[in-house]
Amino acid sequence: MSPRPPPSTETGRVESLNHEGAGVVRAGKAVFVAGALPGESVSFIRRQHHRQHDEAELIEVLEPVPGRVAPRCAHFGRCGGCALQHLDGAAQLAIKAQQLRDSLVRIGRVEPRAWLEPLTGPAWNYRRRARLGARYVRAQGRSLVGFRERYSSRVARLERCEVLVPPVDALLAPLGELLTRLSIRERVPQIEVASTATCTALVVRVLEPPSEADREALLGFEQAHGVRILLQPAGPASVHTLREPAPALEYALPEWDVRMQFEPTDFIQVNEPLNRALVGRVIELLALDAAARVLDLYCGLGNFTLPIARRAGAVTGIEGEAGLVARARANAALNGIGHAQFHAANLDDPGCASAPWAQAGYTHVLLDPPRTGARAILPLLASLKPVRLVYVSCHPGSLARDLGILVHELGFELLAAGIADMFPQTSHVESVAVLAPVRENRRGAAA
Repeated sequence: MSPRPPPSTETGRVESLNHEGAGVVRAGKAVFVAGALPGESVSFIRRQHHRQHDEAELIEVLEPVPGRVAPRCAHFGRCGGCALQHLDGAAQLAIKAQQLRDSLVRIGRVEPRAWLEPLTGPAWNYRRRARLGARYVRAQGRSLVGFRERYSSRVARLERCEVLVPPVDALLAPLGELLTRLSIRERVPQIEVASTATCTALVVRVLEPPSEADREALLGFEQAHGVRILLQPAGPASVHTLREPAPALEYALPEWDVRMQFEPTDFIQVNEPLNRALVGRVIELLALDAAARVLDLYCGLGNFTLPIARRAGAVTGIEGEAGLVARARANAALNGIGHAQFHAANLDDPGCASAPWAQAGYTHVLLDPPRTGARAILPLLASLKPVRLVYVSCHPGSLARDLGILVHELGFELLAAGIADMFPQTSHVESVAVLAPVRENRRGAAA
């Protein structure tokens, strides 16, 4: 095999963004150029080669588009936590909305009757939940804490982060200094962040037990920065505090008089203002009344379930993780909600359709599945014949696939769809769609 020729500078025009936020240039094989924007003419050098595409380093923007702005973060371009800081907020929304439209048409062959206005909120210092990498770099004689570098497993050297909530936004460098002082500094691979209005928890993954001096250093950091440090020597069940029990983490959904308690490693939506807006939109789209019986699939802690219970006659939440089900039940009791039930079930197993909870009658359905979508459970949804079905998604591709099945095979019509900007400055797209049985829409049209 002849050696690959040395890299050379090429030029091209950016057609679109891929799902990681890199500009797509068609120059023979497709090239993904991080930092390039649709419509721009750029020069680049191919750095990584794959079968279907190459990845390239942006050398120069020859013709910028009007939406290009100076990134706010000094680490942008090296850190992989953000992908779109060089694009103004309105243009970010437009691109994300177009990604949803393109996915629905191309993958699902569907288009809604109406497009929902995007849900927006704070563009900076919004991220209350994160998993940060940690690594001791011998050549530098120090530990680094932060997001991974773009297209690399290395931890980026960061002084601060513009998307993490305070006080965590300014703690990356101090955390690196803390880990550098520990005897187990080479055995700490990550730190998970969970922050609320009253408490910030830092879950430190430890592959060896810390020494007594290490524990004193960790406790000193707690006191100096007003945070709680927990250790995780194995799985999530092994998480424990350094000394006395930590207070429960809690966030509020005040519009529905709901408080949600959770563990530091539990899944919660990372953007608190957007989460509240999304809960409101879901309840609005469901069009509930006191007679509504709601099935909430992939319900987690009950983030949607319990606010829905304030509007509906009954609600049943289904979740695959038993620990989350237990905490959802505890949250229902905490809020004095007696007409919400929770059950554990594997929703990827079509056999769950025979479970007792699946045989009950429901008027409305909500689902918020993981990135892989909810294909296995779709026939059950059709058999329930709900008057409204709302689908919340973190992946436009799996959403489009599932909506296509619901519309073309299972008798639903797509009434409306839109995005929620849960992750500003990134290419991540959160979406919501509402469907109804075709027969209902036909009756309405005849009336």
